Amino acid sequence: MEGFDQMSLGMQLALMNRGWRAAVDKAMEPLGLTQARWIALLHLSRLGEGTTQSSLAQHIGIELPSLMRTLDCLEKQELIRRERCDNDRRARTICFTEAGKTTMAAVQGRAQDVHRHLLAGFNDQEIEQLTSMVSRIAANAVSIIDESGDTTTSDFSRLNAEQ
Repeated sequence: MEGFDQMSLGMQLALMNRGWRAAVDKAMEPLGLTQARWIALLHLSRLGEGTTQSSLAQHIGIELPSLMRTLDCLEKQELIRRERCDNDRRARTICFTEAGKTTMAAVQGRAQDVHRHLLAGFNDQEIEQLTSMVSRIAANAVSIIDESGDTTTSDFSRLNAEQ
């Protein structure tokens, strides 16, 4: 953390984000989950079982081929299963296995533990104020992106809305 207070606010936020993810990664190691895998599981949990692979990729904000590698690994770990979609034979839906449901509960518990640890020492009002400020920064970023016509805006807006 040497020199942290000398960094710009943007750099501090970026470093904080990397640190937060690294802390969650560390908590997920005993479950045998990489960042890509626990993120895919969390998003699947949010979207609900039976979501399509392409919907999951879009929700995460990655290309489908990248997600396919992650899903292959999760399937080999027997945490998910993929099935052909009844409505579209080209599409495949994703569901948790029983082991996957157990692992997902552990993922959520560990993520909550990290969240509590990282926000230790803050009272509810401070957390609410921090959340509000971060949301305003994100909204300001979206307004800049919207003006530029960048197609990643919808992904950024969606990610902001999820928080």
